[in-house]
Amino acid sequence: MSDGPTDIGDFNRMVIEEFHANDGQVPSTGMDILLLEHRGAKSGKAYTTPLVYTTDGDRYVVIASKGGAPDDPQWYRNLLAGPDVEIAVGTERVPVTASAATGSDRDRLYEAQAATYPQFREYAAATSRTIPVVVFERR
Repeated sequence: MSDGPTDIGDFNRMVIEEFHANDGQVPSTGMDILLLEHRGAKSGKAYTTPLVYTTDGDRYVVIASKGGAPDDPQWYRNLLAGPDVEIAVGTERVPVTASAATGSDRDRLYEAQAATYPQFREYAAATSRTIPVVVFERR
């Protein structure tokens, strides 16, 4: 993978730039991407995190996979502390409240996203943790 980003921070910056340059589309990824605007739970620092999403009715669904890492991503921990956030989808900014899906709803939503993006099955197989599924609902 030459000429590509060397770390996740570089990759995220490239995705965010492409998102803004293409009216909320990121053609290079081949995936539906939203931008999560959130704050650090301890620092209060503002962050923008690009995330793959699917929809479930009028809800936006993201998976806190961190590529199958053994721990949850920081953005997920930030959402637990401050669930009222904004997302950018396409050209729209949407105020939302985040919540973790549980039980059969979590399993159904995870499988729906994995059906579209099979790499999420690989992420689940790579870790012993139950990967959280986050639902964003409009405020």
